Amino acid sequence: MNLLLIEDEPHLAESIVKYLNHEDFHCEWVDNLRLALEKIHLYSYDCLLVDINLPDGNGMKIVQQLKNTKSPSGIIIISARNSVDDKITGLDIGADDYITKPFELSELNARVRSVIRRRNFDGHKEIVFHKITILPDEHHVTVNGTPVSLTKKEYDLLVYFISNKNRVLTKSAIAEHLWGDDMDMADSFDFIYAHLKNLRKKILTAGGEDYIQTIYGVGYKFGLL
Repeated sequence: MNLLLIEDEPHLAESIVKYLNHEDFHCEWVDNLRLALEKIHLYSYDCLLVDINLPDGNGMKIVQQLKNTKSPSGIIIISARNSVDDKITGLDIGADDYITKPFELSELNARVRSVIRRRNFDGHKEIVFHKITILPDEHHVTVNGTPVSLTKKEYDLLVYFISNKNRVLTKSAIAEHLWGDDMDMADSFDFIYAHLKNLRKKILTAGGEDYIQTIYGVGYKFGLL
C-alpha cells in the first residue's frame, strides 16, 4: 500500500516514514505544498497524511484538489491545531479522518488501516474473494483454507487486484501502485512479471484457481473465468 506524507517537521516525518515502512507500507514524504501537488498529479496513493500548516500554503488545498479530481485516495489530516472548526472544515471538504499532534505512531497506523479498509473494502476486517481470504490487519492470507506466505509486493499486488477485481489494470498502473515514484527507475516491466508468476503459482499450489488473466497488449484482469 502506497502512502504519501506531507509534513514539514523533519524529525516527525522521518519517524512516521520509518514506522509505517516497518509496518509494510511504502511511505513517501514531501515537506511542502508545491511538491505534494506535483506528486498527487503524477501518482496515485492509497492514503495521504496531510499536515495543514505547510511553509508555502495550507494543506487543505491538497484535500480540495483530490476531491475535485474524484481521487479514490484516503485522506488523514495531521495538525497541531486542536480546533473544532479545523476538524469540521477538513472533514466537510472530504478528509476521512483527523489526528492532532502529538499522537502515538501506533494510533496513526491503526487509522491509516481503517481508512484504507473503508475505502477499498467497505470497512470489513476480512476480505474474501472466492477461495481467497485476507486479514489486512495481520497481513494473513489463506487460499482454500491453506495459509499462504506472500512477500510484501505479492501481498500488495493481491490486495490491489482484489480491490479492482474484474477491471483491466495496465502494467503502468500496477507498477505505480507497487513502487510509487520509484517505478521511474525501472527500464522494463520484468519485475511485474516475476511477482505475477510467483503470486499465481502460490495461489494455484494452495488450491485456488488461476484468477490472473492476461489482457495482451494492455495489462491484467483479476477474476473468475
